[in-house]
Amino acid sequence: MTKQPLSLREKFGYGLGDMASNIVYQAVINVLMYFYTDIYGIEAAAAGTLMIVVRFFDAITDPIMGGIADRTRSRWGRYRPWLLWMAVPYGVLAIAAFITPDVAVGTKLVYAYISYALLMTAYTAVNIPYSALAGTMTSDKDERSGLQSWRFGMAMVGGFLVTVSIWPLSRLLGGGGEPKDLQLGFPFAVALLAIVGVVALFGCFAWTRERTYPDEELQQGRAVRTNVFEDLGAMFRNSQFLIVSLAMFIIQIRGGLQGNVKPYFIRYYIDHDLTGIFAVRENFMALYMGLTMLAGVAGVFVANRLFLKLQWCKVTVMKTALLGSLVPNALLLFVPRQWWEASLLLIMAGNFCHMMFLPLLFAAVPDTVDYGLKTIGRGALAMFFAGQLFALKMGISVGGGSGGWILGMFGYQANVEQTERSLMGIKFAFAGAPLVAAILVVILLQFYKLKKGWEQKDGIVGPGVEPQ
Repeated sequence: MTKQPLSLREKFGYGLGDMASNIVYQAVINVLMYFYTDIYGIEAAAAGTLMIVVRFFDAITDPIMGGIADRTRSRWGRYRPWLLWMAVPYGVLAIAAFITPDVAVGTKLVYAYISYALLMTAYTAVNIPYSALAGTMTSDKDERSGLQSWRFGMAMVGGFLVTVSIWPLSRLLGGGGEPKDLQLGFPFAVALLAIVGVVALFGCFAWTRERTYPDEELQQGRAVRTNVFEDLGAMFRNSQFLIVSLAMFIIQIRGGLQGNVKPYFIRYYIDHDLTGIFAVRENFMALYMGLTMLAGVAGVFVANRLFLKLQWCKVTVMKTALLGSLVPNALLLFVPRQWWEASLLLIMAGNFCHMMFLPLLFAAVPDTVDYGLKTIGRGALAMFFAGQLFALKMGISVGGGSGGWILGMFGYQANVEQTERSLMGIKFAFAGAPLVAAILVVILLQFYKLKKGWEQKDGIVGPGVEPQ
């Protein structure tokens, strides 16, 4: 078993992969819904339906990609080569999703479905192998969790790049802030960000190495081969994996709903009197979203210190973060529109807590693989991450789709002054979801067994036996 500490360069290189992934992820959850309704020109409810329908395609592509990645054999390993092979298609499809064709509304909707589906397929082909890569770089569980902190810290850097640049760049490159200007500006802005993402994927490929495979360690001395259906069966028989995936689904409904509604909340609900550069709508949105992302970076590194330096239990950190997110999100429901500074601080506090939680939830996936290998003799790393990514994407899609439906239900109309009713809908969608999600996930984690030192507990005696 490989237990040597990973170098700083390799940790940074691994983090580059999620920086690249997060350029698309943050564009999808923080920008795409607003782009579809206020710039591209389709109704909020139609955009919400699109985001949910496309995700059902992932039910097919995610397990297929997981099975393919687990069975890939190359001189670079199982998972790293996919970062190299898919980098350029990933960047090109990101640009394609933000192009507005000059066609009838019905045809535009079809283009949106196709371009979004292709982008999510490319995201799958990058992110599932990338997620599994951490479990092969080291078998040390503390190092794995440390990698997840690097991953999500760099992910927030990617998110920061998106949120502070995409709005002003789109205005600058399009020549103005009207929808027709932004239709021109958005593809150019996304192209610049896509170049950064492609280079980051190349860097992740170059600076990481695969060293250990949990399934091969278990199978030493005996030839055991499984097919995709057996891997799927192992995934669904693993109670701890199901808990982690359900937690991911719930928390990402929160992420998708709040992220998709955030631009509407900033543009229409927040009432500020700033002058100068931040009087420009796109610059104010960049300021608000960028500071929120920086708070998330701080949350990742606080979680890393609590877990690695102070030796807190991973589950304790997750529960603490969830409980900590309740107060700022509850207060946000009551802050007046004119108190934009208070709203910003509360949103930053909520994202700080959210990003303390999320990396450790991802870090739990290799633990569930180890649990499956010890209890039922089965556990495929990429397949488990495929299941986790599917839960993540379905949560985002349900959250994003719900955001579109809620806006439509409350009478939202693009590019006009909102009614009191539509403003209420925006606030309800943005601030209410995190409260419900955090409470549900805290309850769910009460049933999670893989706390600090779980491997040494009595009850794990071999395949077919689950600890009590």
